Amino acid sequence: MIVGEVIGTVVCTQKDASLKSMKMLIVQPRNISTLKTEGSALVALDAVGAGIGELVLVVGGSSARNASGYAKVAVDQAIIGIVDYLYIGDQKVYQKDE
Repeated sequence: MIVGEVIGTVVCTQKDASLKSMKMLIVQPRNISTLKTEGSALVALDAVGAGIGELVLVVGGSSARNASGYAKVAVDQAIIGIVDYLYIGDQKVYQKDE
């Protein structure tokens, strides 16, 4: 799993039939300790109703296909959670809406 921030949306009028009605978001990976930008942005299907600016959990490969409703979908990355709190040890690194 990776932690990342939703930074955009992808709209495709022509796409594989398995992607019909699927919400695609652009996620910028973040370092889990510092929340600084890390690596290249990626496109992920949204399984949880995430929005721009939210910190999310993303899985890839077979784990993405195991996300709710994606068993027969052409997917390599899926958003499976919206982060409310992030602690490392007893130090709070992130709190949603703070």
